[in-house]
Amino acid sequence: METWLWAAIGMMAVCVAALLVKIYLLQKAAREIADGFARRLITDTNTLIDISSRDRHMRRLANEINRQLRKLRAQRHRYTQGDLELKQAVANISHDLRTPLTAICGYLDLLEQEEHSVSSSRYIGIIRNRAEMLSELTEELFRYSVITSGEGHAGGEPVIVNRVLEESVASFYSAFKARGIVPQVCMPQEKVVRTLDKSALARVFSNLLNNAAKYSEGDLDITLSANGDIIFANTARGLNEVQVGRLFDRFYTVEAASSSTGLGLAIARTLAEKMGGKVSAEYEGGRLRVCVHLPQNNKVE
Repeated sequence: METWLWAAIGMMAVCVAALLVKIYLLQKAAREIADGFARRLITDTNTLIDISSRDRHMRRLANEINRQLRKLRAQRHRYTQGDLELKQAVANISHDLRTPLTAICGYLDLLEQEEHSVSSSRYIGIIRNRAEMLSELTEELFRYSVITSGEGHAGGEPVIVNRVLEESVASFYSAFKARGIVPQVCMPQEKVVRTLDKSALARVFSNLLNNAAKYSEGDLDITLSANGDIIFANTARGLNEVQVGRLFDRFYTVEAASSSTGLGLAIARTLAEKMGGKVSAEYEGGRLRVCVHLPQNNKVE
């Protein structure tokens, strides 16, 4: 009797050990599938998930995931290709529109030199205004397409952020004066140096200053900190949190700036991100604060 009992216990022990080994192998296969799936979502690779387990259920699961990965990879490729083709088409169309727009503006210049009535003068003024708006939109579309497609992006070089910011603010002197805005600029004495695309950084500052000139109610505070953060703050009681949250969306404009193309801030954000930085906006107490964070890739000298 004891012999049969020990034999039964031994068989149960063997079965338990076999089940534990089976569970371990299944868990190992599940981890391999999970890790492989996560890696292939991050990296653009043609390799498929392979597991060490010979269990037919786990291999069937791996094969099904591989089948879905093939579909996902094909869809991603179509999306990427279509996105590039769309951006290139927009860039080409924008480029083609610039020539006739330049001719229209030239003929308007000649027309304004001729004698004409008060009504015709008013009509010519309207035509010029619309032509300039269309020209601005065309130029912004072209630049945005080039920037987002990754073309025309120069390599980084040591840039003194203080100097670029000073030059950008000075270039808006006339625009600020016309709006009665006297910018209050605060910068550290030491140079803030970063390895960046200088022209891209100047473009970011220019677009943000242009935005401040449109929305400000007469004030503008510009602060550059030693860690490379730049804050543009101004009173803008005509905005709200919803509008501020969408300021960086492509083609989005608010009522206070209906003549805008809606691409300036989107371009600023895209350029900042391409340089490893970021641009954000917040709204509190009727004041708009736009912050530019530059990457810490250089020491402050």
